[in-house]
Amino acid sequence: MGNGHSMNTVVDGPGWSYWPAPAKLNLFLHITGRRADGYHELQSVFRLLDWGDRIGLRVREDGQIHREGPSVPGVAEADDLVVRAALALQKASASTLGADIRVEKHIPAGGGFGGGSSDAATVLVALNLLWDTGLDEDALAALALGLGADVPVFVRGRNAWAEGVGEKLTPLTLPQAWYVLVDPGVHVPTAELFRSPDLTRDATPVKIADFASGTVLGNAFEPVLRRREPAIEAVFQALAGMGRARLTGSGSGCFVEFATCAAAEQALAELPKELRAWVAASVDHSPLLDALETTGIV
Repeated sequence: MGNGHSMNTVVDGPGWSYWPAPAKLNLFLHITGRRADGYHELQSVFRLLDWGDRIGLRVREDGQIHREGPSVPGVAEADDLVVRAALALQKASASTLGADIRVEKHIPAGGGFGGGSSDAATVLVALNLLWDTGLDEDALAALALGLGADVPVFVRGRNAWAEGVGEKLTPLTLPQAWYVLVDPGVHVPTAELFRSPDLTRDATPVKIADFASGTVLGNAFEPVLRRREPAIEAVFQALAGMGRARLTGSGSGCFVEFATCAAAEQALAELPKELRAWVAASVDHSPLLDALETTGIV
């Protein structure tokens, strides 16, 4: 598979505008404890990519929020994060406007690439502009956290060191890299993984310097998923010869990092053809923020 589509804003038909919803990788993920409310304390690094979904938006004057077709098969409209994001912004801003929403899915659901969270963030950020509701980044990030722990990083649009449940974000400068990404095609509910008796929940907290030195690369979910899901173990075996294979999020997506595009493309060419694999590049700045700055509306 190629690199997917361009991630620029595109206008298609009367009133429609299209906005990028980039994917992310977790370069590592540790679980350092569990809070009284049942949420787990995490440490991770979020890295944004130049590949992802696209969100189409068209402003409605009647205040209705309407999703055109499911963004994830089987998810009811009222439960869809893109619809919930629009409703949350509408409520917080008291806007009388509505929106039609289209989701062009490229990010596999349940792969740990952040598709649903990124889609929701793009709806918040783009409708804030299109509705002229004027919320600042912090206000949008607070709304985002109400939708899910991974949503704020996409609103802020920068690579970040993450703590808490994933919402305490420190911007991080990372060297340019290219990634071979693989979707093993299995989807294990995150809640089920968190209940796994062999999940390490008490990792010693680390510092940004530990990550920067290259000593911190593990993902707490990796050993659990590799034991439990033969398809994921098979991907790790296939990737083993080309570098350090890692898991993103709570799975099932896997990746290997490369310093050059050519090295990543060469590794991709050597993978078994039956694997769903592709190359994506890192970005310092979310394509969504780039789109905001180039619309001319800002």
